[in-house]
Amino acid sequence: QVQLVESGGGLVQAGGSLRLSCAASGRTSSSSMMAWFRQSPGKEREFVAAVRWSGSSTYYADSVKGRFTISRDNAKNTVYLQMNSLKPEDTAVYYCATNTPGHEYDYWGQGTQVTVSS
Repeated sequence: QVQLVESGGGLVQAGGSLRLSCAASGRTSSSSMMAWFRQSPGKEREFVAAVRWSGSSTYYADSVKGRFTISRDNAKNTVYLQMNSLKPEDTAVYYCATNTPGHEYDYWGQGTQVTVSS
């Protein structure tokens, strides 16, 4: 079992920045991916960014490339999402997720609200 707890959401003006954190506890694996997803009202949940616990590869949705950066601190079992140049369309509940190796994302956090005002 893995537990994920997000923090760092809030209200910010367009053009501003926020950093989300996701603290993982339990049986994490170096082969697992850690990812951020988001969901806004009336829309399906969408992928934002991902990183593996081991290695340096990162992955981003086109809509956030160049503005968001995902990183991890293995010593703290924490993954971060640095969000810069925020836009109103980034407003959503942001979820952290991880997977059992070889499976789809099967552990999710409770979500943290990000609201970007224009």
